[in-house]
Amino acid sequence: MTAPAMTFINLPVTNLDKTVKFYSALGFTFNPQFTDETATCMVINDTTFAMLLTREKFKSFSNAPIPDAHTSTGLMVAIALDNAAAVDAMMEAALKAGGQEPRPPIDLGFMYNRTFSDPDGHRWEPFHMNMADMPKS
Repeated sequence: MTAPAMTFINLPVTNLDKTVKFYSALGFTFNPQFTDETATCMVINDTTFAMLLTREKFKSFSNAPIPDAHTSTGLMVAIALDNAAAVDAMMEAALKAGGQEPRPPIDLGFMYNRTFSDPDGHRWEPFHMNMADMPKS
């Protein structure tokens, strides 16, 4: 298989402006080339993006019903950060911007993980992993 050049995560949102404000508060930026009144392209890194689509726009790509992310979880987006302090900083920014923390932090020694839900209930998991501290099998 050829490795993908880019990854786009497509997420339905109820209020695009509110969602952009939320993720802007976390430090994310947006690509104006892929932005209009129905969608915006949030830059995660050079090759990974989240397409935040109004529910109507999202429905145009699939005939399957859109689940309520507040009451069910079909996707969790995990993003690796440089250290545990960066994980906590992103989490605190998410909470300050109106996000929720659906479970307590997980600290396994070699890996530290937290989870936040955005305004639409989509779960994101900032984490830090130190492979040198990972238990040997």
